[in-house]
Amino acid sequence: MITFTEGQLLAWLSPLIWPFLRALALFSSLPVLGTRQVPIPVRIGLAAFIAVCAQASLPAMPVVALDSPAALMLVVQQTVIGLSLGFAVQVVFASVEFAGEIIGLQMGLNFAGFFDPLSASTATATSRFFGTTVAWLFIVVNGHLLVIAALVQSFTAFPVGPEPFAFLHQMQPQRWGAEIFSQGLWIALPLITMLMFVNLVLGAISRVAPQINIFAIGFPVTLGVGLLGLLLTLPALQQPFTMTLDRLLEQFR
Repeated sequence: MITFTEGQLLAWLSPLIWPFLRALALFSSLPVLGTRQVPIPVRIGLAAFIAVCAQASLPAMPVVALDSPAALMLVVQQTVIGLSLGFAVQVVFASVEFAGEIIGLQMGLNFAGFFDPLSASTATATSRFFGTTVAWLFIVVNGHLLVIAALVQSFTAFPVGPEPFAFLHQMQPQRWGAEIFSQGLWIALPLITMLMFVNLVLGAISRVAPQINIFAIGFPVTLGVGLLGLLLTLPALQQPFTMTLDRLLEQFR
């Protein structure tokens, strides 16, 4: 008859349970893989698969009784770090969608808003176009693999310990929100400049030839130039996206 003690059981479970909880928290907040289209059992299976496969790269885990207050603190720590890692990726996606909001405002397309079931909010056409494009880009440039690598390396940078909120004091993740506005404006700057120049030309035409109905020709001209600008600047979206993603993930390595 095979017998084992409680200490042996904890020694077997400890290397798996803490990486599993951190990975599960990551997949609960990660874009693309954390959306409603991905079933919860799939996320749980992915978290368990990563926890098992990453054992060779992880440091030694503390053995803590699962019914103790220290275990509760460890659960909170893994949840906070996993959610923060997913939030860092969400910030990158939000900056690109914010750029789409600004571009749509300059093109006059912000009236074309619709309900987005993924985020349960109202989104504009250009914002959703940028969001869908960056979701494909995230997979194409192996962004999901970079996030998983950052998750594994986070156990070395932020080892499993009894202080769950030390990570928040050290990283200050609430400051990452500034990346949304700075990076979003940087992405939208070429199109904003182009559309501003078009508006200046239309204003000059309205002064030179007042008989022309500038409102009748201004919208199709602005819309056409904006769509052409989107076509020309879309290939350059990869560089700011990957740079921002690497910069935020570097904090977990």
